[in-house]
This record gives sequence, structure tokens and C-alpha cells, in this order.
Amino acid sequence: MTGPSAGGTTLTLVRGDITAQHVDAIVNAANSSLLGGGGVDGAIHRKGGGAILAECRALRASRYGRGLPTGQAVATTAGRLDARWVIHTVGPVHSADEDRSALLSSCYRESLRVAQELGATSVAFPAISTGVYGWPMDDGARIAVRTVRGAALTTLTDVRFVLFDEDAYRRFETALAAGG
Repeated sequence: MTGPSAGGTTLTLVRGDITAQHVDAIVNAANSSLLGGGGVDGAIHRKGGGAILAECRALRASRYGRGLPTGQAVATTAGRLDARWVIHTVGPVHSADEDRSALLSSCYRESLRVAQELGATSVAFPAISTGVYGWPMDDGARIAVRTVRGAALTTLTDVRFVLFDEDAYRRFETALAAGG
């Protein structure tokens, strides 16, 4: 499904595997260690190969000794993926007691900023924090769509939300139709 454009940027929903996307940048829902994990993070590291892990280790040894902070983003090579870069961002763990939606929004905003600094024209996002981090899919979709639509997009002409299953796709479709 393709939604209304934000400026000159087309927002698209894709049901499938984010590691199979042909884009300039694939966003990784990483953990703060940057050293791989489960879900999207594990899939990106497995398919992208050791070059991604090597660059992540170098980032940990230099700028991010304590790990990448929640809501921030950093880029590495994409290794064997059909992309130029992987943009790693650490989403917040959902909390019923504390509003962490600004951190989730920051993941999308910071990833877009990094993509544009790299000169990317296309980027693919997963549904950040909606897996093991427990963020409710409806709210995660609303925050994702609203943040991307509200971002100042200068180089990006193609922003995709790549959703693993039909339920996530439907919830993002609802958010896209509602305008986020």
C-alpha cells in the first residue's frame, strides 16, 4: 500500500522481510550493544554478514563504549544486504507506568536524519519496539507514521515500513489512512 506523500516523499507499506528490500538504508531495531540479537536485529546481522558486526564492534570500541543510547541512531555498512547502509536504532521498552513515546519517535526521526546525512533516497523501517520490547502495535504504528510525516525530508523520496505479518500490516495501514 502506498500512502499520501510527505512533501516529495512516498510512504509505502510492504508486507515481508526487511532484509530483502532494495533500498539505500535499512533500519535495524537494534539492542544497545549493537552486537546482534533476536528478531529484526538478528535477521539483519545474519543476512548482512560479518562486516556489519565488525563495524558495530568498532563503534562500541570508540564512540559507544556503553552501547547506543535509546532513541539514537548510527549507520554501518549493509554487508551482503541489498542496501548501502544499515541504520541501527535502539527502541524503548514499553512501560505501562512511564510515557516513552518521545523515545520511540526519536528512533524514527534520528534514523531519518542519519539517512539524509548519508545521502540516502530510500529507507526501509521495521515496526520498532513492537516485538520483544512490548510496544502495542496500534500505538507504535501511529507514532511511526506521525513522526515520518512530520519530519523534514530533503533527500528521501521513498520511505517504507516493512511489516513481517498481516496483523502489523493492517495496523500500519490504519495509521497511514488516519494520518498517523
